[in-house]
Amino acid sequence: MSFAIGVDAGGTSTRAALVDAAGAVLGTGRGEGANPNAHAPEAAAGRIADAITAALGARDPGDVRACVVGMAGVSKLSDPAVAAVFDAAWARIGLTGVVRTVTDAEVAYASATSEPDGTVLVAGTGSIAGRIRKRHLAGTAGGYGWLLGDEGSAFWLGREAVRSTLEALGRGLPLDGLPSAVLAAALGPSGLDVRTDAERLAASRALITTANAEAPVRLARFAPLVSTAHDAGEPAARAIVARAAELLVANALAAREPGESTPVVLVGSVLTGESPVGALVRRGLSGLEVLTSSDGVLGAAWLAAVEAFGDEVVRPVFSRD
Repeated sequence: MSFAIGVDAGGTSTRAALVDAAGAVLGTGRGEGANPNAHAPEAAAGRIADAITAALGARDPGDVRACVVGMAGVSKLSDPAVAAVFDAAWARIGLTGVVRTVTDAEVAYASATSEPDGTVLVAGTGSIAGRIRKRHLAGTAGGYGWLLGDEGSAFWLGREAVRSTLEALGRGLPLDGLPSAVLAAALGPSGLDVRTDAERLAASRALITTANAEAPVRLARFAPLVSTAHDAGEPAARAIVARAAELLVANALAAREPGESTPVVLVGSVLTGESPVGALVRRGLSGLEVLTSSDGVLGAAWLAAVEAFGDEVVRPVFSRD
């Protein structure tokens, strides 16, 4: 019997699924994050390999015809030394020559649609828009990382929340709503005791110091405060959300060809669920087929199954039993 394996390796968790030609999920595996930009390559490769091994169970690795690993930070494998680490991990578990690593955006797109061409818009901690052709990433818009881009992402929202708070402190504006929430989250109870000009200056300096003392990506923790303030009708938060959606829609459209009618798949916490940014993005993409990514590991498993068994393979689903 032959199998295919899909893996969704993100920054915080890794999941693997073993499927057959009928689309049945025969085994699963799980591990910690495996983004090689956020974790040592040896640790990342080992976690993916262990998740694959768990999904295989007692089955022979030699029966695996294809394995697709959707990986956040896959560009790291362009470094030959890092690629060698991952190749060694595949060899250790008996999968030499059958593993293909792709971007997490590709497996997210495949999780939502069988269409070979379309657009994927990702906005979680970071952001990127991708043009998908024949189920492969053919081009991108945005996605330059926190220093150069990540427009509309949770990082971007959090940064704008801090910037808005600093402006309120410096310009003598009211601090209720978003500013008070940011100050409380960053500085604790002392952040709520700001009345005089001297206290505003001290709070501003403390907020800048706190933000710069952490990794830049930690600014994403302030993003939920923007959503809450937006829902309460606060003008500053509503402006931040509107601008985030505008930037994300612009990137999604930039990744598409004029007149293209293929689907757009939305991925990530900023775009899904009850996110106000997601609602505005959907409005900005009205007239297009807009889908939401369901489960990245099943997208990866389906891509692997297509490689192993052909385009007519049944899309895998998890059993509800």
